Amino acid sequence: MRDFAACFSNNAVHISEVSCSPHTSSSASASSSSSIQNMVTCFYLTEICGQSRVVTVSWCKNLMGHGLSVNFDDDPSSRQCACKIDMRSWFFWKKRGSKAFELGSSTIEVHWDLFTAKYGPGPEPIKGFFVAVIADRRLVLLLGDMPEEAQTRTNLAGPPPEAVLVSRKEHVSGKSLYATKAQFTGCGRAHDIVIECREQNGEFREPRLSVRIDKKMVVHVKRLLWKFRGNQTIVVDGLHVDMLWDVHDWLFNPSSGHAVFMFRTRENTKSWVPTSSSSSSSVCAINKLGHEDPETVFSLFIYAWKNQ
Repeated sequence: MRDFAACFSNNAVHISEVSCSPHTSSSASASSSSSIQNMVTCFYLTEICGQSRVVTVSWCKNLMGHGLSVNFDDDPSSRQCACKIDMRSWFFWKKRGSKAFELGSSTIEVHWDLFTAKYGPGPEPIKGFFVAVIADRRLVLLLGDMPEEAQTRTNLAGPPPEAVLVSRKEHVSGKSLYATKAQFTGCGRAHDIVIECREQNGEFREPRLSVRIDKKMVVHVKRLLWKFRGNQTIVVDGLHVDMLWDVHDWLFNPSSGHAVFMFRTRENTKSWVPTSSSSSSSVCAINKLGHEDPETVFSLFIYAWKNQ
């Protein structure tokens, strides 16, 4: 895929709080049944032993059950899997536990409790769980809604760590509708995102692409066969967000190709996008993000696979 940076334009669509509903939109709820989210990877920027480091947390779902992996990015060219858990329904003992290992000169501990976790349509638990990462007896990452249980289990007290979610990568599959949520700022609320690709039929001479945020149309591409790559600038929660798309493989390699959509808050004019869905590309991109203000830079990548 070509670098998205060449697709920028100056057009802008604003998403204001007036147009946003505090509840899940009906279109998103309806379309979520048409799309299946089977893998989510989150990149958290935190401090380990005085250095800014990226902790990668991946959630997956398949016919056998749910899975979780926690990785530490030592080098952009290699990712060492620190902790991997397959939570199949008959492996009750794996839903709660811990693992310790050495990472350079630091001792890392990963504690998890997913025994009472509740899941929605996606691979991530929505409540009843915690995942805690400790480096040299210091809590550096805490996920979930059970902070007190996490502190009791790890024998650590104090304020929660100041880890920042800087990027999120989702793999979804569907026929024409893809739905997800995104929180573009740490203090903002989650927004409903619905992506729709309408195939050629009697009404339309060629496929069309539309993207809605909180029911508001932000992208509508009519001549998709000619405009299979492009961008739109929107404003969400007072921040400029670059929304870019590449649906080339949807149209010209439908048997094995996937589309890529990116939403990225913008602090400056620079932009980047991984050339594939490989882990190494995402790691390189995250390392670049580490030099920017983590409070204002967030990226969401959606890899959309079509069900035939």
